[in-house]
Parts: sequence; C-alpha cells; structure tokens
Amino acid sequence: MQILSGESPLSAPAAPPARLPVSVLTGFLGSGKTTLLQALLRNPAMARTAIVINEFGEVGLDHLLVAKASENMVLMDSGCLCCTIRGDLVDTLRDLFLKRVKGEIPDFDRVVVETTGLADPAPIIHTLMSDPLLAARFRLDGVIATVDAAHGSLQLDRQPESVKQAAVADRIVLTKTDVATPAATVALMQRLAAINPAAPVIPAAHGDIDPARLFDAGLYNPETKSPDVARWLREEAYRDEQAKAHEHHDHDHDGHDHHGHDHDHNHDHDHGDHCGPDCGHEHHHHDANRHDDHIRAFCMVIDRPIPWNGFVDFMEALIAQAGENLLRVKGLLNVQESELPVVVHGVQHMFHPPVRLEDWPSDDHRTKLVFITRDVGQPVIEPLFNGLVWGEGKEG
Repeated sequence: MQILSGESPLSAPAAPPARLPVSVLTGFLGSGKTTLLQALLRNPAMARTAIVINEFGEVGLDHLLVAKASENMVLMDSGCLCCTIRGDLVDTLRDLFLKRVKGEIPDFDRVVVETTGLADPAPIIHTLMSDPLLAARFRLDGVIATVDAAHGSLQLDRQPESVKQAAVADRIVLTKTDVATPAATVALMQRLAAINPAAPVIPAAHGDIDPARLFDAGLYNPETKSPDVARWLREEAYRDEQAKAHEHHDHDHDGHDHHGHDHDHNHDHDHGDHCGPDCGHEHHHHDANRHDDHIRAFCMVIDRPIPWNGFVDFMEALIAQAGENLLRVKGLLNVQESELPVVVHGVQHMFHPPVRLEDWPSDDHRTKLVFITRDVGQPVIEPLFNGLVWGEGKEG
C-alpha cells in the first residue's frame, strides 16, 4: 500500500515533469468509448500520440493503416501510433518506451490507455504509480470517462462500476447526445456534477471532439510550464455544487456545528438510502437502485497551518478505515514545516509523492482538501482529521 509515510514535502520544489503523460480512457460497455477511439485515431491532432487498446478488431482500423511497426503496433495515417496490450500493461508500456528510445517506432509525446468496458480504472492508475520503471518514465495525466447520454442514467442506476468510473474521472465525455432527449441530457449532466463536481462534462456526438479538451488534466499546465493549482483542484466546483444542495436541503443542516471549518455537503451525501452506518445523516426516500447515492463529494477548508506528520497520520488512518471507498483525494496544504504550499493527490490507497510548489498560487493560504468517497461521509472524515491533526477528543 503506497501512502504518504516517509515522503517529505520539504525537499526542493519539483520541476515540471519530463515524464510522458498517460491518459486512461474508460467507460461502461456501450457508452461510446469505441466510437470516441475511432474518431481520435483519425484526428490529425492526435499525431505524436500512442494509443494502447485491447484489440485491433474492436475499432476497425484496416482502412486507416499506414504501416505496421510490429505485430502489435500500427501507425495510423493521422500520425497516431496504435498498439494492443501484449502480456500485461507493464510489459506493453515498457516495450513501447524502449522502441521509442531505439527509434524503432515514431516518437510520441503522450499515451492513451483504453480500459475494458467493465474495468475499474484504479488498477491502471496504481500500476503507473507503483511500478518503479513505469513511474520513472510515465506520469498520470488524467482519467477520461465516456457516458452514454441516452442510457447513462440507467447504467448509473444499475452498475456501480459506471458510477465509480465517473467519480474518478478528470474529464467526462457525454456521448450519443444526438439521440438523447434534451431533458435527459440535462438531468444526466446534473447527476454527473453531483458525483464529480470538478470534472468538465463535454458533449461529443459521434466521437466529434477536440482532443485538446481531453488532455493536460494534471497539475502542470503545459502552456505556462508551471503548476496551475486552481485548474487542477477546482475546489470552487465542489462549493458551487454543494451550494445548490444547501438551497434544496437547508432543513437537513439546521443547527449544524461547523467546528471552525468551512463545510460543504453534497445532496447525495446527505440523503442516500444506503449511506452505510457511518454517514451520520437522516435517511430520506431515494431509489434503492441509485448507486450514486453512495457517493460523497465535498471540500474541507482549514484556516491554520497543519503539522505534516499529523496529516500523514490522518491519511494513513483514513486509508486503513476507508480502503477502496476513498475514491479520490486532492489537496493544497499549508503545512507548519514549510512556508510554501504542498500538493497531495491520491486514488484509493495510492498516493503520488507530495509536491512542494515554488510559490502560493494566490493570496489565499488556507489548506483545501477535496474528497470523492463512497459510503464515507464528511461526518466521519472530519472528526478523524481533527483528532489526528489537532488532537481533538484526546485526553490530556
């Protein structure tokens, strides 16, 4: 289990990464992922991109081929390199990188990895972060999830995996908008915003989309060659979504004690019929089949600098307690040991090494933590934070 223990935020500020960015493309069966892949493979803007897919036959490439670089690699007329997974993903990416270094295949600047329709994107993210050879050569740029505008709501109702794919995504591509009713599309977009407030939802009929809108979702902005925390963290999106929830559900928050923090709650967090034993809220009437009623998306803002070791203790305890239900954590930290901010980012129990930035992105020096979780609400997480970071609730 990779956690923050042993990692110090006090090392020299990190330079913009030279490693190749990897985007993970996921989506439920029938969500339009193959159509999007076909459109991307044809797009000249995808030149100098390597796309790793499951099977050539699935995307119908024959009329697009220029050359066959090897048994599992082909070059498209768009300049995009397409290859199939050979063995496992680790072997495929190592082979791809080695052939690139040797000049056996055209050079490329980014990689897109397709998951199978039922695949949880988290293991691919974990592989990129935990394999030493891959981690030295590649970095996660973001997760792209396709959602079917016509049938997406039904899939979210019936398939918990589709909810998880949307929850961990950095970009959500809404497909088949040409056949869905406007009302269904709007309702689905609102539902996706509640699951994952920070992920832009991008409509794309027939896979028609500007590839630039899918990529560069990580901390570093390639245009400025510097960190863009506001674009990456997007904590205001959580606040906006939670403000909507407050407008509709103020009666659930009467008398809520704020403990000196800014509190933000999402309406699914407040009302899930299947919240689990730790949600800390009254239950109301919801469709028992709605898996996104288990998802909580919220932000914690802390006014005073926090001790780094206390934060590590908190995250280790949260990982031990929540496990795979801790879907996504991002944070900009004001730590007592450094005058400069520290960025943290985790998916389930895996965390990127903390990064100390060269400067604060704004005059606001408060710690901001955003969470997307399943069945573990803020009424559980915040007392854990207060206890382990500030020692609240401990005797003496």
